[in-house]
Formats: sequence, C-alpha cells, structure tokens
Amino acid sequence: MVRDLRRMSYPAALEIQKQVLEEVLGGGPDTVLLVEHDPILTLGANFHPENLLRTEDEYRAMGIDVAKTDRGGDVTYHGPNQLVAYPIFDLNRHGKDLHKWLRDLEEVVILLLEDYGLEGYRFAPHTGVWVNGKKICAIGIKVKRWVSMHGIALNCDNDLDVFDTFVPCGILGYGVTSLTAELGRDVTVDEVKPALVRAFEKVFGRVISEL
Repeated sequence: MVRDLRRMSYPAALEIQKQVLEEVLGGGPDTVLLVEHDPILTLGANFHPENLLRTEDEYRAMGIDVAKTDRGGDVTYHGPNQLVAYPIFDLNRHGKDLHKWLRDLEEVVILLLEDYGLEGYRFAPHTGVWVNGKKICAIGIKVKRWVSMHGIALNCDNDLDVFDTFVPCGILGYGVTSLTAELGRDVTVDEVKPALVRAFEKVFGRVISEL
C-alpha cells in the first residue's frame, strides 16, 4: 500500500516509519510512504564530519536542520520539491538479500527515469542512481528483523545549490542533478509520485496502490 504524507518534518515522518515497521513486523502489508521534508541534513551511520563544509549553527542559520539518523550512508539532504519514498517492506517476501534490495530500489528509480526519457544508471561501488555523470537519487536503508525502512530521495525540482555546502553521500568530485535540471522544465513532486508508484509495481510485480 501507499501512504502520501505530503510535507512533513523528518522527525515526524521517522516516527511514522517506526510505527509502520512494527505493523509490517506483525504481518501487515508492505507499505511505501511518500513525503517531502522540511530542509534537513541527515547524518547516516557512516557519516564523516569532514563532509559537512559548514558548522551546524551555520546550516541552521540557512534554515537547514542537522540530525543524526540510523540509516546507512553518509550525509544526505532532504528538502521541499524532493520526493522521498520510504518502502517499509518485509524482505522475507523479496529475497532476504540486502544487496538485492538495494539494487531493486535503484531499479525502481532507473525505470522511473526511463519514463522521462533519461538513462539512469548505477555507479559502483556507490549506492544510488546517476544521470549524465551526476547523482539524481540517494538511497540509504536500515533493516530490523528483515523489515526495511528509510529509502529513496529523488531530486525533482529542488534547489541544488545546497549540495555545494557539503559532500553529498561523502562522494567527492561529482555533481548532483534533478529531473528539472535534466529535462529543462519544472518537474514537480506531485507529477512524479504516480510514476514512482508504477515503477515500484514493475519491480515488485504487484499493484500496491492508486494515488
């Protein structure tokens, strides 16, 4: 099933993720949460302090919160006009393989990009999806008793300047892009949501919801 949380703070959405994870652990259906966050930098389990190029006070003066989180990966930005999807899935139903799960999430985004005429691709050993030499989607997960949480952050129409103030995902020397930047037109989160749901359905072979 799909739940559209619209715009919500990161901490509030995290609490909903935890609630849904317990429901899925109890036998509930696989669920995708869709959300736009207020501006925030989240610091994953593999965070390196040198990847923040400003102090936390400086970020907050820019209107950007900074918070530690329990997903994998380094530092990631979330903000308005970026589509975040949290698939809370029981991986016992999907191969019980973390590498496969990450590749499946990448495949969801790659298929979505195909709908827009863009060639998305993986860039090993980095997790995520890239277009024309730039990263368009960050992916980070956590698994509890084989139920996954956290997930996908896809740049739609968000301001990319903020990515110059830190090292995205700890990867030096590569830029960040968005659907709007690649297509030369405004591509809103609301436009992308149905395409993302269709891509989930293609990868996982079942109808999960109508938005």
